[in-house]
Amino acid sequence: MYKILEKERFSEKVVKLVLFAPEIAKARRPGHFVIVRCGEGGERIPLTIADADVSNGTITLVVQAVGVSTEKICALEPGDFMTDLVGPLGRATDIGKRQGTVVCCGGGVGVAPLLPIIKAMKAAGNRVVSVLAARTKDLIILEKEVRQHSDEVVIMTDDGSYGTKGLVTAGVENVILKENVAEVVAIGPAVMMKFVSLLTKKYNVPTICSLNTIMVDGTGMCGACRVKVGGKMRFVCVDGPEFDAHQVDFDEMIMRMKAYDTIS
Repeated sequence: MYKILEKERFSEKVVKLVLFAPEIAKARRPGHFVIVRCGEGGERIPLTIADADVSNGTITLVVQAVGVSTEKICALEPGDFMTDLVGPLGRATDIGKRQGTVVCCGGGVGVAPLLPIIKAMKAAGNRVVSVLAARTKDLIILEKEVRQHSDEVVIMTDDGSYGTKGLVTAGVENVILKENVAEVVAIGPAVMMKFVSLLTKKYNVPTICSLNTIMVDGTGMCGACRVKVGGKMRFVCVDGPEFDAHQVDFDEMIMRMKAYDTIS
């Protein structure tokens, strides 16, 4: 049992939970995820670790309510317990000094798994420009934390209610045109990552994406997270969750995700 120490509601459907999990906090690296379970017989849910505090023994998770299990998790309050918490899992992000700017772009709740990468890239001595995007102002999350660890932050909203009106690709392209960009890291909806990848491929900028949204059981046993990367079948939870975005078959991935959406 893992106790919830803090809770913050970002929107009607998105909450931040801080849990006491000292061993996971100590071992966690940017890019890692955990498997959580709420209640006996509850569904296994993979969630990327948004932050960790070794001194306090805590990890931070951001959860979006999209079904029965995630709604139960979002309903938990400080003092409640998560039944199971397993991790850290997955391959950690390749962090290091780059020969140019690192652009980190996140869409919606994708900013949560992006935050530890932003922090680590900045700590490694990189110039970091973060591009945060959402449909509207109320859906921009973790802006304060991102600003603390970025040299520059660009906000893009579809409706123009905050920052600049437009898509995340416009914000990323503006940075590429202004300075030497060594790498782009993109995390968010599959469609967003696809178009960021198409953009950066045009400019020949190496790009990493995280395909965490397609994971289910987190061990590679269910096969739901299989995706083609460079023409070869890969399992996101075992081989990833991060991949070379220019090698990912996003069209196939998006098609498979739509098939899951039809299940009632």
